[in-house]
Order: sequence, then structure tokens, then C-alpha cells
Amino acid sequence: MQALTYYLTLPFIYLFSILPFRVLYFFSDLIYLVLYKCFGYRKSVVLQNLRNSFPEKTEAEIKQICDAFYHNLCDFMVETFKILTISKEGIMKRCRMTPECAAVFEQFAKENKSVIMVMGHLGNWEWAGHPFSLQCKQQLDVLYHPLSNKYFNGLMRGMRSRFGTRMMPMRTAYKEMRAHRNELTATVFISDQTPMPENAYWTTFLNQDTPIFKGTEVIAKKMNLPVVYCSIIKVKRGYYEMRAELLVANPGATADGEISELHTRRLEQDIIAIPASWLWSHKRWKYKRPVR
Repeated sequence: MQALTYYLTLPFIYLFSILPFRVLYFFSDLIYLVLYKCFGYRKSVVLQNLRNSFPEKTEAEIKQICDAFYHNLCDFMVETFKILTISKEGIMKRCRMTPECAAVFEQFAKENKSVIMVMGHLGNWEWAGHPFSLQCKQQLDVLYHPLSNKYFNGLMRGMRSRFGTRMMPMRTAYKEMRAHRNELTATVFISDQTPMPENAYWTTFLNQDTPIFKGTEVIAKKMNLPVVYCSIIKVKRGYYEMRAELLVANPGATADGEISELHTRRLEQDIIAIPASWLWSHKRWKYKRPVR
């Protein structure tokens, strides 16, 4: 059944992908009406997350952010399909690295230092790896959770690796990073996924008790890799820019929890500045802090 669904769907995905952006955004607006206005996809989750995160905002402000979020989410969906057929020139034009961002990675390349990149589900994170792979000297490695459908998982892997990005399953991340330790690499950790509560670092994030994956900090310390925070900021519809800043130059010298706090606070800062750009439909706060 998985194979049948995949092969029946694949031609339509490719046909959709080759449409011009103006047509894709027409469909995005239709999807917005169906997804949000008609069916209210995860609307209660989004609204509750926003209310808990911004208790100081009025209900009108919360609903305004919610509406803008769904517009961004639908744009993200159609933009993701575009990865299948977009040209190198097209992705470089629409998702550019700022000069300051490029300079950060150029400096590490000159020093022959691999790095860990930490980012959240902000802006269009699916586009971000492509201009990096096309522009930077580092081999970009992205950690991911494989999809349950092996056919669509293969499709997503192919989309994400079109321009040279290498995909690594999260469960084997440290093993694979060790295997490639003699290469010049930049390994991407997505910091705002939800780990099991008993294995997490707990902190306050957006006014709520929040579990944070320890992997970013643990691996950075074990391999003594500098940690760089990256954000993908929407400039206007269909255009993004990638920004980067060094968070930790020497992870081995940091206290327990320090790296986790640094990248969490930095992501929080971006979300507060541009709240509609974050993935509010994710059930980020489904666990309670364990009582010790």
C-alpha cells in the first residue's frame, strides 16, 4: 500500500513542483482557506501554544499571529515541493546567506575546523541547506528522523540532498560524525524538537517548562566542535536570508547546561521578534517536567 500510494502521488508532486512561484502561492492561499478557515488544522494547539507563550498579548494579537502563522505554514508547504525542481540559481536567489553569515563559515574553513550548527523550525528550514551546500566549503550534514513510509522518506532524502547535503539519522548521529571526523563538516542539529522527558535538559522556554535535546551539547563537548546558531529569516514572500553567529568557540570549557541554554535563549529571541515564522502547530509542550 505504501508503494502504491507513493507511485500514484509522485507524478502530481512533480507537476506541482514545476509550477511558477506565482501559481504555487495561489495554491498556498487556497490551502490556507481549506486548512485553517474550513478545517482548523491544529488550530486549538496553535492558539494554546501562543497564549501560553505570550501571556502579555491580547486575544486579538494572538489571533493575528495565528492567522499569519497559517499563511507562512502554507507557503512553507508549497515551497518545500519546489525543492524537487528548483535550479541552483533559483535557490541561491531566494534563500541567500548574508555576508556576515558566509564570513563565519569561511573563517572556520580557513582554520580547517568543523562546526555544529544549531537552529529551530523558523522560516523555511528546508531551503536553508541548499545555498549552504552550494556556497560553503564545509560538507553539510543534517540530522533527521526518518519517515515511517520508506518511499516518501527516500523522496525527502533526495530533495534535501539535491545540492550536496548529506543526511544522517539522529539515532546514529554521533557514530557517523566520528566516522567523518577527518572531513571539514558542518552538522545541523534542530534544537526545538521534543525529546523524552527523562532524557532531556529542562529549562524555561517561552514561559513554559520545556525539555531540550541534550545531543547538541553532549556531542559538541565530546568532539569539542564550535557551536554556531543559525536562523532563516523571511524577507518577503518567497525570499529568505540565512544568518549565523558563533555561540560557543570552546565547548569543552563550558558548564553543564550552558550550551543548551545559549541556543535555547537565542531561538527564543528570534521567535519573540517574528512569532508567526515559528512552527506553532507542533505539540512542543506535551510533557511535564519530572518531579525529582
